[in-house]
Amino acid sequence: MSRALVSVCALAFLLLAPPAFGSEWEIDASHSSAQFAVRHFMVSTVRGTFGTLSGSVNLDEQDITRSSVTAEIDVTSIDTREAKRDEHLRGSDFFDVEHYPTMRFVSKKVEQIDATRYTVTGDLTMRGVTREVAFAVEGSSSPITDPWGNLRLGGVATATIDRTEFGLSYNRLLEAGGVTIGEEVRITIDFELTPKQTDQ
Repeated sequence: MSRALVSVCALAFLLLAPPAFGSEWEIDASHSSAQFAVRHFMVSTVRGTFGTLSGSVNLDEQDITRSSVTAEIDVTSIDTREAKRDEHLRGSDFFDVEHYPTMRFVSKKVEQIDATRYTVTGDLTMRGVTREVAFAVEGSSSPITDPWGNLRLGGVATATIDRTEFGLSYNRLLEAGGVTIGEEVRITIDFELTPKQTDQ
């Protein structure tokens, strides 16, 4: 086949192929939050937040399963409403923020359950350890327009992890049996997205 014919075929393919649909969105940090919950003394639940959350979503409007997500959390921004506890959590017994200040999630697969529910599976890296985690996500893939004409998307993502799998194994045994801190941690991310700003 001559080079000219190859070139014509390639051009025809590009013209006839369906256009690639996709849009870039970013997390609106002022309207998003990352929270966690863990059992304490096996009788109550302690909740905390991370104050700094960022990330982006590549949304494929034609095939949502081809979308992707990347998110980062500044672990130093942890807040459990108790300064001494927060200091301990930032230390080497837990997150060791001096060496691992950031938690990162990178999606590998997006599955659609119905019109508003999805499963987003990817690699979560915490304290230098990477494990696969599946987030249950609820939210519409159709944006709304706010009163100022801005497009917005939003939803909530939840997952439960075993903290010991990420090297956060610190604990104390209770005299009556059991441990001070539960191993299961429930993560909840309330997110709002806006179109990613491009440089002019």
